[in-house]
Amino acid sequence: MSQRVLTTESGAPVADNQNSATAGAGGPILLQDQHLLEKLARFNRERIPERVVHARGSGAYGYFEVTDDVTGFTRADFLSEVGRRTETFIRFSTVADSLGGADAVRDPRGFALKFYTNEGNYDLVGNNTPVFFIKDPVKFPDFIHSQKRDPFTGRQEPDNVWDFWANSPEATHQVTWLMGDRGIPASYRHMNGFGSHTYQWTNAAGEAFFVKYHFKTNQGVRSLSADQAAEQVGKDANSHQTDLLQAIERGVNPSWTLYVQVMPAAEAADYRFNPFDVTKVWPHADHPLQRVGRLVLDRNPDNVFAEVEQAAFSPNNFVPGIGPSPDKMLQGRLFAYADAQRYRLGINHTQLPVNAPRAAVVDNYGRDGLHATRYGSRQDKNYEPNSYAGPAQTGAALASPLAVHGWTGTHEAPLHAKDDDFFQAGELYRLMSADEKDRLVANIAGGLSQVTRDDVIEKNLAHFHAADADYGKRVEEAVRALRED
Repeated sequence: MSQRVLTTESGAPVADNQNSATAGAGGPILLQDQHLLEKLARFNRERIPERVVHARGSGAYGYFEVTDDVTGFTRADFLSEVGRRTETFIRFSTVADSLGGADAVRDPRGFALKFYTNEGNYDLVGNNTPVFFIKDPVKFPDFIHSQKRDPFTGRQEPDNVWDFWANSPEATHQVTWLMGDRGIPASYRHMNGFGSHTYQWTNAAGEAFFVKYHFKTNQGVRSLSADQAAEQVGKDANSHQTDLLQAIERGVNPSWTLYVQVMPAAEAADYRFNPFDVTKVWPHADHPLQRVGRLVLDRNPDNVFAEVEQAAFSPNNFVPGIGPSPDKMLQGRLFAYADAQRYRLGINHTQLPVNAPRAAVVDNYGRDGLHATRYGSRQDKNYEPNSYAGPAQTGAALASPLAVHGWTGTHEAPLHAKDDDFFQAGELYRLMSADEKDRLVANIAGGLSQVTRDDVIEKNLAHFHAADADYGKRVEEAVRALRED
């Protein structure tokens, strides 16, 4: 094999990559050493702003295969026939820590999936939990600030974490999930994924349905205890990345089965609790899981920066037959996710290979900007409407319209008969085995006992008492015992 020639960014061959140009053998470096200046300047600019949340992540390519007929619920083309396969890219992540954080920590996991469909990219941006801590996006920056490093101490503070939860009773359900056995997945392969939000599907007849997505791992759910996680972090802070990479390299391709819960749109208004509240699940007895297909991961990225760090997801990337619901947290994410990537990667981030459509042609009037690679031909106009056969609108909405009524203003969501911040957290607690309850109580007490303010502790204890009397009693006793030690 012949030796490849090292070049500068402009393509000129590099004569010496070991020694800088100097004024004489022992003299100072010369400003004319273009290779040195270019190399140092590029090195200074190697990093881009990391994600504020979900900074630490891993990814893989694969495919989604339809196994069951769902055309009665959606006209999405990639779901239109059994056996149909669509290329995918997935990014798993932790939420609160920075890019250099460890994988095996107690934290929700991002489960962001990009379908490269022939009608454009569809992004399903979820988590490994079916619920979330808050129900309104106006609280999201405050929530994240409470979970991230304190601006004075430079570390995550139990006072901040539990103070926010104390004043946000709707978080009780997700706190119960997070502090339970599934709070630290053993690997990305051994956890479930959820769309978490409620979405809308529309069929060919124009009938609308609300759906929730459930990806059930075919490897089985496996989790780590707090002690096992601490040991794992000590051995390999990149444990989940290592596991995913090596599994796929060995040909052990992880897979998930996708199910959906389906609710006819007409039922939503009178459902016993708000079906668009992301702090709640839909009971399976009301809306059973219906199988859709399977997700298989079979290829690792060639370059983690180019394909994982630069991967950009937005829940606003829908395809015909799929759309949003009135879920307020989802509505906020429709703007915030895409805007975060415009800040991090630039206005043309959708032209990067990992983000660009693969089975659909992009044809619009977006032009120019930093790192633009798509310009069109010299005959193309950059405005619309025009008389030059440029791309035109279809007039066909992606999803059914959502009915709205009432006065503008900052409203709380309308109350349904069984809306409650604590009932489902109690239901989850009562589903747990005795051992699971023991570990849940120990995990909560371990964090809550570190809080320095008694009133914050009391507010949190009241939430657990409201969820279940035994739950509250046991947490209260465990916190008291730890604080007396």
